[in-house]
Amino acid sequence: MQTVSDPKSLWLPEIKADLAANSFNGCVGSVLVSETERVRIWHLHLPAGKRCAFHRHVLDYFWTCHSHGVARGYFEDGRIVDVDHFPGDTRHMSFGEGEYMVHSVENIGDADLLFTTVEFLDSANDPLPVPEEVRLKRD
Repeated sequence: MQTVSDPKSLWLPEIKADLAANSFNGCVGSVLVSETERVRIWHLHLPAGKRCAFHRHVLDYFWTCHSHGVARGYFEDGRIVDVDHFPGDTRHMSFGEGEYMVHSVENIGDADLLFTTVEFLDSANDPLPVPEEVRLKRD
């Protein structure tokens, strides 16, 4: 068996370009639906066959899946991980000072995936900025 020294060398060029362009992207969802002094609440909607942009997690957070489907995660270190999701799946993540995770999620199933992510603003790291256009517009 051959060992690949750089697993990212096997990635498609557009995935490598997205990582380079978005490695400091603080948008951990499709839309920021709520923000207080304590939390940011995001929704991530991934239609079948679509992938979200790479983004950086620096805050403690949890996500919950609201649908059934299959996701492929691309990680900054080159790992690719496929996961079957079910409604109610929840995972908690914590990051110490200076720690982070950069990844992208692709829906490789045949049904839309919907996640809610809650970030805790009182984490060890400062929150990354998010642009106004990702915030839910209320009339």
